[in-house]
Amino acid sequence: MSAESKFEAKTGVSFARDEEQAVQELYNQIYQPDAEIVLFFCSSRYDTDRLGKALKTRFSCPLMGCTTAGEITSAGYHEGSLVGVSLASKALKVHLRPICPLDNFSVRQAEDIARSIREDLRFSSSFSSDLMFGILLVDGLSMLEEQTISFIHSQFEGIGIIGGSAGDDLKFENTKVYADGRFISNAAVFALFETTLPFYVFRTQHFQPTDLKLVITEAEPANRRVLEINGAPAAREYAEILGVKPEELTPMVFSNHPVMLSIGGENYVRSIQKVNEDESLSFYCAIDNGLVLTVAEGIGLVNNLEAQLQKIKSHISRPKLIIGCDCILRRLEIQEKAIMSDVSQLIKDCNFIGFSTYGEQYNAIHVNQTLTGVAIGESA
Repeated sequence: MSAESKFEAKTGVSFARDEEQAVQELYNQIYQPDAEIVLFFCSSRYDTDRLGKALKTRFSCPLMGCTTAGEITSAGYHEGSLVGVSLASKALKVHLRPICPLDNFSVRQAEDIARSIREDLRFSSSFSSDLMFGILLVDGLSMLEEQTISFIHSQFEGIGIIGGSAGDDLKFENTKVYADGRFISNAAVFALFETTLPFYVFRTQHFQPTDLKLVITEAEPANRRVLEINGAPAAREYAEILGVKPEELTPMVFSNHPVMLSIGGENYVRSIQKVNEDESLSFYCAIDNGLVLTVAEGIGLVNNLEAQLQKIKSHISRPKLIIGCDCILRRLEIQEKAIMSDVSQLIKDCNFIGFSTYGEQYNAIHVNQTLTGVAIGESA
């Protein structure tokens, strides 16, 4: 392996409650003098103003991160922590762009981002899916993930993009991304990773469609609310389709029985967040009038994850790092079914870093109950 192509990825975690101490502990574990970027994910329990200042002061390289609904490393699933990874290689160039304010983001601004990155490319004169992948972190309560990922993906000519929606430990009050040296809401941050290192962009979901269909007959897509299914109050009809009473609709029922939307022959998960007082259903993603959805059933999270990790290794024989955006509903299912030790064992040797999200992005689509990620190989 030449010095030019060597790739180093140092991961770390701190459980310190003091923000400056947490940053110092993370710095001690992941510092590299030639780091191209540091990605980090942090509990919303931290004072983000103090944490942001400490991160900006301690690290001199570009930083990208967000608040979470839980943090993940190869050591397992964490809460109340600060986790991160530094990436260093002469075969890697990262182009980081903040998007703020998010509610004003347009196709024109996405074009400007793409143009500025194209002018700064190191390994190619044009965008290439063989040499580039993207990561998007977005305010998880903005309800703007669909248009954000759509605008971004449309400008990068088929390059694989993964991402996650920031969380706030299930409080659903305030989610933030780290952009321009501080934590802010109503924002996103996009990074294009340009590299001659081997990499593999992936998504995995442990659900398959059933024969149970439903039609959205009245919805408020901008608010992610479904008022009617099959012409009846949404919660009542959904409960009847499942064979349960409306009052029995709990987060775990929603987690075990999401719906799926077919796009281009592929099924994508759409998850329900809650029942409202008017018997409408709030979703974690936008749902339009007239959509035909299919009720999904689980096929085993552990086996599905194991198969995905094997698939990654078939593409990259020696993954050096896996960055993952993993839905909070997957974490809740892992906890409810007491399979945490099985899942933790699978990622133990992967040098995995990531977080539990309020939604995931894959290429041009915003999804739920999915793990999206990218694996990066050892050398060019």
